Amino acid sequence: MDVDDKDDADRYRAPALDKGLDILELLAEQKGGLTRAEITKLLGRNASEMYRMLERLVARQYVVRSAGGDRYSLSLKLYALAHRHPPMNRLISEALPLMQRFAADAEQSCHLAVYDRGNLLVVAQVDGPGTWGISVRLGSRVGLIDTSSGRTLLAFQTTEQRAHMLAEHTKVKGEVTIDHGALEAVCESIREAGFSQKDSQQIFGVTDLTFPLLTAGGSAIAAMTCPYLKRIDEYVAPSLDQVTVMLRETVQGLSMFGEP
Repeated sequence: MDVDDKDDADRYRAPALDKGLDILELLAEQKGGLTRAEITKLLGRNASEMYRMLERLVARQYVVRSAGGDRYSLSLKLYALAHRHPPMNRLISEALPLMQRFAADAEQSCHLAVYDRGNLLVVAQVDGPGTWGISVRLGSRVGLIDTSSGRTLLAFQTTEQRAHMLAEHTKVKGEVTIDHGALEAVCESIREAGFSQKDSQQIFGVTDLTFPLLTAGGSAIAAMTCPYLKRIDEYVAPSLDQVTVMLRETVQGLSMFGEP
């Protein structure tokens, strides 16, 4: 940050807002919530100001107290607000019926991911109809550089946008590293093929199929992935090649979604 940027940051500080956002970001990383004392200690803040801020966040329903009243955790309000945002809401509402049809016909699960602040966010997920399947939890954050979804999103960006995404990149738990040259080669291969097909780097026995949802200008706004599982019993399910065709056709129905 240069001197002018730092001066602007200092000039427009809003301490109360910063405190509230600090609490929300901290709670977003916690599975079981935190006590007020834990929040105060982790943020290095004054206990009384944390009490007032938590009370307001509870009153506005961004934070909820446990039944015992001693722990605080995020409510689903932020999640609901994000999905009411018109472009995201429209994308999900148009994608889900096609994803459900794909899952039923292919007998596989699928999920839709978008880029968000350095990695990917799963915004829609549909399970296949069978007894077994691989599903990625809705709302999960997944790796940008080691997943089929992430690499496909990177592949279908301008050079400048890809550099920006990589500069913002934040590793998720277990993310496999890859050097810049190898990543660029992978992206080029995906662009040439029009999609990604690769063995999962997270789970053995899964082949990740991913197609980009493209704007009219050719940039990817989202990636749809099928974590393909091959049946080895006597049941004859759609083959990998057949599922690839199905997923391509599903995504083609959505790829006029964005603007150039």
